[in-house]
Amino acid sequence: MVAPRQREGFDAEARAQAWLAGHGLVAVERNVRFKGGEIDLVMRDGAHWVFVEVRARRDARFGGAAASVDARKQRRVVIAAQLYLLRRFGQRAWPPCRFDVVAFEAGEPRWIRAAFDGA
Repeated sequence: MVAPRQREGFDAEARAQAWLAGHGLVAVERNVRFKGGEIDLVMRDGAHWVFVEVRARRDARFGGAAASVDARKQRRVVIAAQLYLLRRFGQRAWPPCRFDVVAFEAGEPRWIRAAFDGA
């Protein structure tokens, strides 16, 4: 059985994926998990592989959804993305990548392209 908060997270990811697809991105995978972290959505935007962190908050208290993607979370997403690329491409050259955030505040999506870098 799925907890209500987990269900809300899955719903937000599905909404973000559909919303991004409506803006031309192509879904590759969802909920990719590694020991070092998790990637909510892996999408393609032309030649770029896009690793998307999805956050939802009912209100903006405590900084809101986008602010919750702190430096620690960013590191975990970057590690997971590196493991994903290694698994997918091995030692071949990796494609250009970026890290986006889709933040839902009171149900409305805010897409932050290149929200942080992978360095």
